[in-house]
Order: sequence, then structure tokens, then C-alpha cells
Amino acid sequence: MPAPKRLPSDRPGSTARGYGARWQSARVGFLRLHPLCRYCEQMGRITPATVVDHITPHRGDQALFWDYDNWQSLCKQCHDADKQREENGGLRAGCDVSGWPVDASHHWRRETG
Repeated sequence: MPAPKRLPSDRPGSTARGYGARWQSARVGFLRLHPLCRYCEQMGRITPATVVDHITPHRGDQALFWDYDNWQSLCKQCHDADKQREENGGLRAGCDVSGWPVDASHHWRRETG
């Protein structure tokens, strides 16, 4: 059965949103320096990264878009699932190698007293 067709969107294409040749070149260089998925590493897994993600969504702000300190390497699965859940107000799933939730706002990680 064929996949359902996507409806047209008002969202501009990737090049119009800043992901043109300059971004592609920067992306390749960043992944070369940071080849592993940051989220997977926090959970003790070694997974090649394929996506350069903006930690804080830039929402068109070019200064934030090009802020190297706002970039992180993620695998496609973490970017498309965990990061999207996080941006939509949910907790990040998973635990680090010591068994603690990776999400800093998880109630188990909050200070008591």
C-alpha cells in the first residue's frame, strides 16, 4: 500500500530556511569533528550522528542559526523522536549509564530539601 501523500505546506523549503550550500558545508565539518550522537552517548550507546541539530531552536534568528555553540550532533532517530518530543514540552526518554534519567527536569533529578 503506498504511503499517504503529504498535503502542501506553507513552510518554506530548506534552502529558504537557511539550509543551503553554506549550511551543508558547515554541517559536514561539524559532523567530522563530532561524529557521535550526543543523546545516544549520554545513554552509553555509540551511534554515528547524521544530523546537526540546533539545541535552542533558531526560529529564523540567523545569529542563533550560525552559533556553533548552539549545535549538537544527533542520529536521525534521536533528532526525529526524542528532540521533537523535548521541543514539544515532553521529557526526554532514557537513562544515562548510571541509571539516572537523562532529562535534567525529570522529578528524580530535582534537588530535595
